[in-house]
Amino acid sequence: MSLDQRRGGACRAIRHSNATPACSWKARKMVVMARLSRPERPDLVFDEEDLPYEEEIMRNQFSVKCWLRYIEFKQGAPKPRLNQLYERALKLLPCSYKLWYRYLKARRAQVKPRCVTDPAYEDVNNCHERAFVFMHKMPRLWLDYCQFLMDQGRVTHTRRTFDRALRALPITQHSRIWPLYLRFLRSHPLPETAVRGYRRFLKLSPESAEEYIEYLKSSDRLDEAAQRLATVVNDERFVSKAGKSNYQLWHELCDLISQNPDKVQSLNVDAIIRGGLTRFTDQLGKLWCSLADYYIRSGHFEKARDVYEEAIRTVMTVRDFTQVFDSYAQFEESMIAAKMETASELGREEEDDVDLELRLARFEQLISRRPLLLNSVLLRQNPHHVHEWHKRVALHQGRPREIINTYTEAVQTVDPFKATGKPHTLWVAFAKFYEDNGQLDDARIILEKATKVSFKQVDDLASVWCECGELELRHENYDQALRLLRKATALPARRAEYFDGSEPVQNRVYKSLKVWSMLADLEESLGTFQSTKAVYDRILDLRIATPQIVINYAMFLEEHKYFEESFKAYERGISLFKWPNVSDIWSTYLTKFIARYGGRKLERARDLFEQALDGCPPKYAKTLYLLYAQLEEEWGLARHAMAVYERATRAVEPAQQYDMFNIYIKRAAEIYGVTHTRGIYQKAIEVLSDEHAREMCLRFADMECKLGEIDRARAIYSFCSQICDPRTTGAFWQTWKDFEVRHGNEDTIREMLRIRRSVQATYNTQVNFMASQMLKVSGSATGTVSDLAPGQSGMDDMKLLEQRAEQLAAEAERDQPPRAQNKILFVRSDASREELAELAQQANPEEIELGEDEDEDEMDLEPNEVRLEQQSVPAAVFGSLKED
Repeated sequence: MSLDQRRGGACRAIRHSNATPACSWKARKMVVMARLSRPERPDLVFDEEDLPYEEEIMRNQFSVKCWLRYIEFKQGAPKPRLNQLYERALKLLPCSYKLWYRYLKARRAQVKPRCVTDPAYEDVNNCHERAFVFMHKMPRLWLDYCQFLMDQGRVTHTRRTFDRALRALPITQHSRIWPLYLRFLRSHPLPETAVRGYRRFLKLSPESAEEYIEYLKSSDRLDEAAQRLATVVNDERFVSKAGKSNYQLWHELCDLISQNPDKVQSLNVDAIIRGGLTRFTDQLGKLWCSLADYYIRSGHFEKARDVYEEAIRTVMTVRDFTQVFDSYAQFEESMIAAKMETASELGREEEDDVDLELRLARFEQLISRRPLLLNSVLLRQNPHHVHEWHKRVALHQGRPREIINTYTEAVQTVDPFKATGKPHTLWVAFAKFYEDNGQLDDARIILEKATKVSFKQVDDLASVWCECGELELRHENYDQALRLLRKATALPARRAEYFDGSEPVQNRVYKSLKVWSMLADLEESLGTFQSTKAVYDRILDLRIATPQIVINYAMFLEEHKYFEESFKAYERGISLFKWPNVSDIWSTYLTKFIARYGGRKLERARDLFEQALDGCPPKYAKTLYLLYAQLEEEWGLARHAMAVYERATRAVEPAQQYDMFNIYIKRAAEIYGVTHTRGIYQKAIEVLSDEHAREMCLRFADMECKLGEIDRARAIYSFCSQICDPRTTGAFWQTWKDFEVRHGNEDTIREMLRIRRSVQATYNTQVNFMASQMLKVSGSATGTVSDLAPGQSGMDDMKLLEQRAEQLAAEAERDQPPRAQNKILFVRSDASREELAELAQQANPEEIELGEDEDEDEMDLEPNEVRLEQQSVPAAVFGSLKED
């Protein structure tokens, strides 16, 4: 049978197999074998396991999924057979990206273990080229191919392939190619090629200029790097990918051009850095140092020195000055060291010695100028800073001409309205300098000019006038001093208020207390009584006096025996001031009045005290009330004194009431006796706080005990117990217990213990008080309730309070006095009936014998109870009060 006949029979068999699903497996295999056994493909070999996939491909030869399933199945097959299968698939589906991608990836993996010179690499390259006939728009394939070429080390072929990829792909996909392209350019020492590539890349992505600049720096092409960096700095729209600010880029530019003057030729370095000085005024120090460094590296040392001097004269901050000065000093040191080294090498002596001495002198002068230069920086910051001008004068110590020039410049520069400090001190120090050098006339001229300066504050001008007077006093020109101060205090042509800022200070200085006080002192020392009195009267008329001025005036009049005049001075001062400023005047006035008149003008003294106490704040009332009471005790009536003390207890501050009551009680006891103090004690207990009231109760009860009033004392203890918590005021309860032991009996002791339990129960129910006491006991006065149980923050606060209350109750129970012994005449609240019966039979030495008659009607007593007996009272006890 011929070949054509066999082929026709196979085709019929295929059609029959498609139409008849029930055909046998042998028939299907024969059909597939017949179709695949074509003479044009004698190299096709397949196994029996491939038949299902071949049949599926025959049915769907244009299905990518069928081919991919077949390829996936044949992954373990030999590489030629797998490649043959890929080629069959791509012949039918040449535009399938999935097939090409898998095929190329498999081919690259097959040749990866081999040497790059192996011919198999060229086959893979050709395979990629065939793929790009259909897949030239796929960037992933281009990237894989370029990376494959990079691994082969074929530089030119790789560069051209990158260029082909950029031409083939749309511009929106170039951003995927350029990172690999740039990495390829940087990986080879071909700077010209890389520069050209970067220039093309910057047209697409100008924001990546920093990367290009870094490459230029690394390849030592600094001139172009400086140009690119200057372009970036001048572009206000440029945003750094590294997050650098415009100043940081500028600083990089300055460092680049200043440190490489021989390589950067296309830029004007001086103009660029000086432009930065005008833009970045807060970083002048670094920029000046960069400019000087540029000239130093260029070999222009004198130009660098000029730059340093200019920088020192213009910088405005101490930080910039420190940077420039340190760099300047280092430059001078390096110059000296270099000069010494060259001199030692060349052996020159005379000329080099002169030059070296000149350099050393220049360096020493620079170091000595540093304080003055630093002061100049501070004055450039604030030319109206008075203290810095004084420091500048101190730096010129020993050079009179510089000191005079400095003072002259200072008084001409400082604006009194903008000055920091006291501007008048410059004028005063200027005059003092002339005075110390014996030029009094010049000192007077300076101070006279100072009196005409428009100061901001009146006190500045007043200080100048006072300095004028002191200058004359130091040279014993007393009359001239008086004339100057009288001139200063004379009424101006136009009067103004002291704080009226719209008027010049020359029109307001007549109200300056400083000038008037000095004038008053001079009048007291050098003038007459009338002139001094006139000065003080003028001060009071101007209403500029202080309480001390009033007291001084009164003391001056008193020294000259003008007592009533001095009292009038006090009263004028009192009319000028209010509390609390008038306190010292009243105290001095009342003391002097009592010392002068005693009890001769008692009513007048009382009127003065009442006037003083009218409106007196509680803070200052105690002294006046004590002085008033002393007056009444010595010269007045005792009841008036008691009334004053009683008023004082209400008028003073709460913190002073306790001391006032103590004084009141003491004086009342001395004048009227201790029984008269009962009402005072009661009033004190009502008014004072609990702590002080407790002390008063104890003292009151002690007094009643001394008077034999046991019931009164017991009532006082009972009253005071309501404000005494047994847990915190153990001293009170111990005192009451001692009292009952000495003076009480079984019933009173029972009552005391009952009261104690009642009070303790009352305080136990006050939660806030309990919390505060718990904190006090635990030693954490600033804590909270949760601090009582460390480590148990989740526990309920009320539960903590209850636990603490039970603990305190147990402690109080343990603190109860011990059980009664034979010689103790009191009982505990929890004593048994047998103990009570035994104690009831013991004799009380203070018990009153009332008789021995027993009552016949005895009540039936329970076992273990104490037998209580009733006795009739003898008639002699009642005396005449007993009715028949």
